[in-house]
Amino acid sequence: MFDKILIANRGEIALRILRACKELGVATVAVHSTADADAMHVRLADESVCIGPPPSRDSYLNIPALIAACEISGADAIHPGYGFLSESARFAEVLADHKITFIGPKAEHIHTMGDKIEAKRTAKRLGIPCVPGSDGAVHDEAEAKRIAAEIGYPVLIKASAGGGGRGMKVARSEEDISHALLTAKTEAKAAFNDDAVYIEKYLEKPRHIEVQIIGDGKGNAIHLGERDCSLQRRHQKVWEEATSPALNESERAKIGAIVAKAMQELKYAGVGTIEFLYENGEFYFIEMNTRIQVEHPVTEMITGLDLINEQIRVAAGAPLSIRQDEVRFEGHAIECRINAEHPVTFRPSPGKISYYYPPGGLGVRVDSAVYQGYTIPPHYDSLVGKLIVHGRTRNECLMRLRRTLDEFVIDGIETTLPLFRILVRNPDVQNGAYDIHWLENFLKTGGLEKQ
Repeated sequence: MFDKILIANRGEIALRILRACKELGVATVAVHSTADADAMHVRLADESVCIGPPPSRDSYLNIPALIAACEISGADAIHPGYGFLSESARFAEVLADHKITFIGPKAEHIHTMGDKIEAKRTAKRLGIPCVPGSDGAVHDEAEAKRIAAEIGYPVLIKASAGGGGRGMKVARSEEDISHALLTAKTEAKAAFNDDAVYIEKYLEKPRHIEVQIIGDGKGNAIHLGERDCSLQRRHQKVWEEATSPALNESERAKIGAIVAKAMQELKYAGVGTIEFLYENGEFYFIEMNTRIQVEHPVTEMITGLDLINEQIRVAAGAPLSIRQDEVRFEGHAIECRINAEHPVTFRPSPGKISYYYPPGGLGVRVDSAVYQGYTIPPHYDSLVGKLIVHGRTRNECLMRLRRTLDEFVIDGIETTLPLFRILVRNPDVQNGAYDIHWLENFLKTGGLEKQ
């Protein structure tokens, strides 16, 4: 096991990693920007190092500063959390050059799965079902029209290096191709400094299903079931649950086995998530995240397995602590991402929290790094915390969620808590009758204002 782990992140995930380290008996080093000097993970860590001013590029994305922090503190491993440098193959390579362990997969796997075109090729090779589309980047309008005609409209033009919905445009006919292609390439260049795009079939009403996996890097890999992340706004997940209300046990076992076998062949090390669109009983691979996910707690709640703990142990060379035939899915879990945003306009709302009262009780978990008197800085994402609830059934889980949302109090800033109080009472959400477009349509038709 490592002697000391440096946590190269902030907010709730930094605190989550710190807690796992303490339970493993590993010393911790918190790094922080000047804006995060009073952050909870900084207060609780064994040591802390300031790595720069508020802008991410000068602090949390500053690789030389992170290396220097390791040298100053004597940390022999870095946990990147999610976001920032968590999916940077270059960062993993630099750490290896400095004999510091990157708690994550091999750099080659990060690189392969971080390029959506190469990821799709790899998925096909490994037997993972994929959305019909181009085999590689699309270079011009004529090629785009030819491929679109072959797979049938509507089609989705996507940035190869994309994420978060940027560089994604729908073309519903040949007349739309020119504008969609140009817009997607322009957005991709601006967001990722890479204008490569590819085309795939656009599914009208799919669900977003992702399968959690973990491997030891030696050919052993298992799946831990799926999460349904279909309630999204602007391609950003808002509400996640496990197990999916859309799948049965047979479908769950089938896709899980396919993914686990693929990760065994890849000799994948650490945690990862294979993401699919699901429609009419079919799964279509869209991407792989080679890191811990924001929504990992819902999987922990139904399996009883600490994913951060497993991630650290695997990086230290230990075998998986559980076999596939030992994995059990118990009950149902739902996570709500609570952001410092106006619940209707979604305008960011940084500021000082004047009163904070999180809910509690059986089956209730709040992953948050805020506290009463804490000031949410304007420099980073607006996540305040995650409310995760567990119940023996989905209905029990929904009722528990309803109760906890009504208990949760955050004053001094605006949050999205009112949105979730409405969603948990909506008949479509209660029945699990939603797809990836449902929330956008609900918001466009004034669903919040009507309540």
